[in-house]
Amino acid sequence: MSSPTPDQRQQIANWAAEGATLNQIQDRLRTELGITLTYMETRLLVLELGVKLQDKPREKPPEEEKKPEAPPPAAEGDLQDNEFEEPAASDAPAGSLKVTVDEVPPAGAVISGKATFSDGNTAMWFMDQMGRFGMRGPTPGYQPPPTDIPAFQSELDRILTLRGF
Repeated sequence: MSSPTPDQRQQIANWAAEGATLNQIQDRLRTELGITLTYMETRLLVLELGVKLQDKPREKPPEEEKKPEAPPPAAEGDLQDNEFEEPAASDAPAGSLKVTVDEVPPAGAVISGKATFSDGNTAMWFMDQMGRFGMRGPTPGYQPPPTDIPAFQSELDRILTLRGF
């Protein structure tokens, strides 16, 4: 295909601004402008023109927000325990959560360490060469206390940033 005319370039930019996907642009080129291109040719044309395609909004963040909301209603069932545990839970991130880094990580890990949670259990955490995070609890199926997770994530993020990861 020869270079598109300025009007055709503007039309492609308008389609992209309207939120058209690469497939939709390819179809519109064929149906509206009579230009038949393969998917790859369409992609290269869009790149050549410097047209930015809009990302589709992802639905995962709302799901993540719903998950943290689920545990508090389940915990409300036992009011006396909540009244006693809430002060301990608020103290947990500041004092009883401890995250350490191993001097020598195990085979396959780039960095590793241990995390002692407010319930007294210690779990081993690690990050492999592909950047995947893993954790091994003291027992199979172990789940850290939900109140410790944000503090653990913050501390781990701080440690990884300081270490250049």
